[in-house]
Amino acid sequence: MKNEYTVKDITKTAMMATITFIGIYMIKIPSLHGYAHLGDCMIFLSVLLLGSKKGALAGGIGAALSDFVGGYIHWIVPTFFIKYIMAMIMGMFIEKLMPHAKYNWLIGAIVGGIVQMILYTLVKIPLYGMGYAIGGIVGLTSQTVTGIVLTTVFVVVFQKAHLFQNRKELSK
Repeated sequence: MKNEYTVKDITKTAMMATITFIGIYMIKIPSLHGYAHLGDCMIFLSVLLLGSKKGALAGGIGAALSDFVGGYIHWIVPTFFIKYIMAMIMGMFIEKLMPHAKYNWLIGAIVGGIVQMILYTLVKIPLYGMGYAIGGIVGLTSQTVTGIVLTTVFVVVFQKAHLFQNRKELSK
């Protein structure tokens, strides 16, 4: 049986997990319901650069590690799975549902972002109550939209630098 992850794969995944961690932990924008961050952008880029499985793993690990180091211990497990699911949804649009569509990544990021907002809201209900959970939707929406807009900027820059020209090579 062939090992699916090589040392090169593990290294690239760890690098993107680190970049995701930095985007969340180091760049915090305070809000009424915690903070907004640049992590979603880094997770979306992880999927674009590494593919859905490795990108989702990098995003989940980086985000969960940020919660661990930041003292949000009760969010480690939900964050890992929510960010992982968000990234896998994006990857599913890119790799399976719309593999030849020009903006498949953008549609996947939007759908994944919406699922992320729903899942975080559902987790907040038993933790903090319905009112707080519903009130947090505005912050989640702005965080997700910011992540998608910044990812779009990176995609344009990366395309001009021909970084995505060999995407298949990058994700191997």
